[in-house]
Order: sequence, then C-alpha cells, then structure tokens
Amino acid sequence: MKHITILLFISLSMHFCVHSQQINKIITSKNVKVGAERTQIYLPWIKGKNVAVVANRTSMIKNTHLVDSLLNSGIKVKKIFSPEHGFRGNVDAGTSVKNYIDKKTGIPVISLYGNNKKPKECDLQGIDVIVFDIQDVGVRFYTYISTLCYVMEACAENNIPLILLDRPNPNGFYIDGPVLKKKFTSFVGLEPVPIVYGMTIAEYALMVNGEGWLKAQVKCNLKYVKIKNYKHSQLYQLPIKPSPNLPNMKAIYLYPSLALFEGTIVSVGRGTDKPFQIFGNPEIKNTKFSFIPESISGACINPPYKGIRCYGYKLTNFPDSVIINSKKIYLKWLIEMYKRLHNKSDFFNAYFDKLAGDSRLRTQIISGIKEEQIRESWQKDIKKFKKIRKKYLLYP
Repeated sequence: MKHITILLFISLSMHFCVHSQQINKIITSKNVKVGAERTQIYLPWIKGKNVAVVANRTSMIKNTHLVDSLLNSGIKVKKIFSPEHGFRGNVDAGTSVKNYIDKKTGIPVISLYGNNKKPKECDLQGIDVIVFDIQDVGVRFYTYISTLCYVMEACAENNIPLILLDRPNPNGFYIDGPVLKKKFTSFVGLEPVPIVYGMTIAEYALMVNGEGWLKAQVKCNLKYVKIKNYKHSQLYQLPIKPSPNLPNMKAIYLYPSLALFEGTIVSVGRGTDKPFQIFGNPEIKNTKFSFIPESISGACINPPYKGIRCYGYKLTNFPDSVIINSKKIYLKWLIEMYKRLHNKSDFFNAYFDKLAGDSRLRTQIISGIKEEQIRESWQKDIKKFKKIRKKYLLYP
C-alpha cells in the first residue's frame, strides 16, 4: 500500500511542479465546427443517392442526431451500421448486437460487432454512398477505428465511396506506447500504430488508405469533411460520453493507461460509477479505498468480481494537468499492482498482449525492468510512426 500511496503523492507533487507550464487551450463544441455540422459541404455529395450511415449516439449536430438531420434534409438514408455499444450507445462492451429496425426512424440497423464486424456485400445492395460519423478517443484498442477500417475495406471491395465526417481527438495532443506488431493483430488493434497515436479519425483513415494497410492493399474512395477551428494541441472536451464506460474526461484521459489492466486480474471499475478512474483486486488488503462491482444495465452486466469487494485506489483526484503536461501513458500503476500480486501466475491473461500490441511489455514487467527503460524501448518504433503520421495530418 505504501508504494502506491507514495506514488499518488508524487503524482500530486508533479502537478505543483508543472502548474506554471502553459496548459493547452481547452475547447468545447462551441469553439469548433465538427465535420457533421458543415452540411453545406457534404449534402451536395449525397443528395439523390441511397445512403448508408455508420453512426452511434455521438453522431450529433448540436442537439440533432446526424440521421435525423439527413432525413430532415431529404436525404434517402436506407441503412444504419452500428459499431460496438450499438446505434444508441447503450450496449455493454463486448456484447454482440443483433440487427433490428430503429424504432424512431424505421431504418434497418445492421450490427458491426460480434461475428459481423464488416459490412457484407448483401448489406450494401442498392447503397450508393456510406457516411461515417463517430466520435473516437484516439486510443488504438478503442474499437471504432477498427470498425472504420473494415468499413473502408467493404467500400473498396464494393466500389462504394466513403464520406468521413471528422471530429476532434480528445487525446490528440500526444503520441505514446508500444507500436503494434503484426503477430498481435486483433479487433483491438489492426494497424501498426502506438497505443496513443495523435490523429483524428479522418487523418487515421487517410493513413490507412495511403499506407496500403487495408486487406490486399485495396484503396477506399475516400472523401472527408474537416473540422473547422481545430488544432491537435487543443484539449477538446467531449459534449457526449463516447461509450458507457467512458463517462467523463477524467476517464478518457486515464483510459490509455488503465485499459491495460483489462488484460490482468485487476478491475478497472467496470460495474461502478467510476469506470477507468479506479482500480483494485479482492486480494489486496489494507487500503483505505474499496469498491464492489455490480451489474449496471447498458454499461456492464457482468463486470469482473461482480458482487465481490475489491481493494485498491481511486484516481478521481489525479490532476488532468499531469497527464496533459507529461504527454505519456502511465505504467507505474500497472507495475506496482504486478509487484503486489505477482505471486499470482495468472496476473496477465492472453488479452494483455493484444492490448499492448506486443509481448514485450508483459515480459519487461515480469523481469522487473524500470518504467523509463520500458518507455525507451518504444522510441525507435514511435519515431518511425511519427514520420508516417506526418504525411497525413490535416491539422497543425
């Protein structure tokens, strides 16, 4: 307990050390115009055509959903494709969603999660163009970019143009983490990018297309609508939570660091009101903080350690400014928890290497390598990635 308590005090001390540094400008939906708002650009591209939309609850134009806006403008929306968490964004992570008819619009909704991650040829019959509009959080294992890649492949294979309506990246102000190796490709990591890659979803799509990373190196006929008044250095505050277990900006900033625990025996607070802001395990004793995961409809029905008290730590007071100024993923919590629970041979599970994108991070932690040495081992690959990334940036 002393180790992590000291760590948290050090982290708080760092806040006071860096408070004099200039914090990046905080912006909201009032300061920028996301791609979806710039209707004068893309409506002429889709008027009179049969349109499919890839969207979820974040696909909003102020207080109006993109699908409703398109219908109100006379656009023929024929199908909706829904990613993880569903079209309305109220489905648990990892839960398969069946196809259904949206009650509000009467439009067929086709799930792009579970066994059907890519639009089938039959799903695209009669579709002239696909519009993609989903808020991403800029983290490799956040699966909306994987959905994007599969949609791009389907568009390329069926000769259907894709229009991407861009949105700011709330973690777009830094790049960090191990770069994914091909051997560890999965739905939580399809492309050779770091955990935090510092690109908007349109920039990411341009990179995937330009680098030939789609299956069989097919090319998607891609158009995009840029964000107005946006820079990567700006701190974008999301107006809507991007998924049920990322309820606020604190969770979004901590997600790149804490989500690695999902490949271990440590709970990250799923089944509580503070997911990705707390962590713990039933076998840790004598901590002041504890929590009991419970079933929460629309967020997590069967969380790890459901109904069992977990002892651990909360980061709700961990200063956002520390993450923002340090511009890095924090491994200290992961390393410390391994030290406390390393007698458990199953501390890491097979999912961890997929999240990390390589087996090296796991073996480094087991070997007792210090955090700074681990971070140094990423730098060659990160430098290479940054050169690739630079070619596709749309914003300074």
